[in-house]
Amino acid sequence: MATNSPNDTDDSTTVPPRPMRDRLHRFAGSARDVLLYSSAYLAFIAVAEVLIVTELLSLPLTPAPAIAGLLTFAVYGNDRVADVETDEQTTPARTAFIRRYDRRLYTLSALAYGLAVALSVLGGPAAFALALVPGAIWVVYALDWLPFSGHVNRLKQIFILNSVLVAGAWALVVVLLPIAFAGAPVTLTAGVVCLTFFLATFVDVEIPNVRDRASDREAGVKTLPVVLGVRGTRYALYGVTSLAAAVLVTAASDGLLTRPETVLLLLCVGYLTVIVTCLGRVDDSGKLTVAAECSRLPMLALLVPPAV
Repeated sequence: MATNSPNDTDDSTTVPPRPMRDRLHRFAGSARDVLLYSSAYLAFIAVAEVLIVTELLSLPLTPAPAIAGLLTFAVYGNDRVADVETDEQTTPARTAFIRRYDRRLYTLSALAYGLAVALSVLGGPAAFALALVPGAIWVVYALDWLPFSGHVNRLKQIFILNSVLVAGAWALVVVLLPIAFAGAPVTLTAGVVCLTFFLATFVDVEIPNVRDRASDREAGVKTLPVVLGVRGTRYALYGVTSLAAAVLVTAASDGLLTRPETVLLLLCVGYLTVIVTCLGRVDDSGKLTVAAECSRLPMLALLVPPAV
C-alpha cells in the first residue's frame, strides 16, 4: 500500500501559491499608496472628527461628516498637485504617485468639491458658506496673489499666519458644519471644542514642516522649523499643547465637558505631545505626520455605546 511522505502533504489550503501572494502584496501596496498619497486617509480622519464633534455637542447625525470628508479630499488633493515640484525633494514617493495620476487626482478633487458644495445646500446658507471656506482659504493661501514686492507673494510664506489659516479653516468646518446642519446654537462648549481642534491642528501642520524645512527655506516659506529650528519648534509646540490642555481643564471645571470627554480629549493632547517630543529625534519619513493627524481618533470611543 502506497503511503504519502511528509513532503507530499498538500499545504495549498494554508499557504497561498506564490503568484497569489505576490498579487496580494502588490494590491496592498497600491491600496496603501492611494490611501496615503492621494489624501484619502485625511478624508476619513475628517469624517471621524465631525462624528466626534457631533457626539461631543449632542447633535443629530447629518450629512456633515460626508461633506467634511469630500472637502478634505478635494483641497488636499489639489494642494498636492499644485505643490508637486516643491515636494519632490522631501516626499519623492508621493511626488512620483502624484505625477503619475495628476490628471485623475485633479478631476476627482474637483468632483469631490462640487459634490460637497452641492450637499451643503441641504444645510442652509450657513452650511453652504462653511463649505466654501476651505477652498477660499486654499486659494489665498497657496496661490501667488499678494501685491508685495520681494519674495513674499503667498500667504503660505508668512510666518505663523500660514499655519493659523490652515488650522482655523479646518477647525471651523469640523465644528461648525454639524452645528449648521442641526440648526443648533453655538455654545461655549462648541467654542471650547473648536479652540481645542484649532490648537491641535496647528501642531499637526507644523510637524511635517520639520521634515520640509530645507525645501521651505529654499522656497521662502517661513515656518516654525525654518525660523526657530527643530529644538525651538519642539518647545513652541509644547506651549501649544499645554495651552490646549489648560483650555480643557478649565472647561471641565466650569462644567462644559463631562469627565469622560475631558479624559479622552486630554489623552489626545498627551498623545500629540509625545509625537512633538519625537521631532528631530526619530527618523520621520512621514510617520510622525500621519500619527499626529490621527491624534483625535481616540475620541471615537465616545461613539461606543456603554455596556449594559
